[in-house]
Amino acid sequence: MAKATFFYFLFIGYVWPIDSVMFNLAPNTQKCLKEDIQANQLVMGEYEVSDVPGQIIDYVARDTKGHILSQKEHITKGKFSFMSEVYDAYEICFISKVPPHQRGIPQEVSLVTKKGVETKSYEGIGEASKLKPLEVDLKRLEDLSDSIVRDFILMRKREEEMRDTNEKTNSRVLFFSIFSMCCLLGLATWQVLYLRRYFKAKKLIE
Repeated sequence: MAKATFFYFLFIGYVWPIDSVMFNLAPNTQKCLKEDIQANQLVMGEYEVSDVPGQIIDYVARDTKGHILSQKEHITKGKFSFMSEVYDAYEICFISKVPPHQRGIPQEVSLVTKKGVETKSYEGIGEASKLKPLEVDLKRLEDLSDSIVRDFILMRKREEEMRDTNEKTNSRVLFFSIFSMCCLLGLATWQVLYLRRYFKAKKLIE
């Protein structure tokens, strides 16, 4: 029983990831982190920046069309959240600004992000519904399973769209190849007839 419980919680820890990253941001540069997110998903994040006197770091979250979803200047430590409107690649950028008269040094930036079911507070749900810890974990796994199923459905839809695009492209390439062959055959026939008439006119052939 204890072994089964161990593997159960090991499975929970494996399928319940939280994206966390830490990097150094060079002076007067920017670094962007990009990820594909489904439509109508809540994205939450928490950031922390090492403090360097005179240096400023801003952050901005936006989609591929340039729409700003979240933004803040002069950040040190805080949280942010936004809702994805459509399936798209969203990016979070950290921008370093150092005055010209100051010699800048790299700053350490840490970022933790959650999205979808990861943003739910299951502890609060358990307390409100008076659920046992094991029931809360089962509820978490149920929501995560639904999220995985939706991801697979989306992946299957994209795969079908890509397959349709490939089939249409192959058909167009085939028709273009046939058209090109017909043009080449027509041009070759015209050249043979033209040369034959030319040689007959010059009485080089009968």
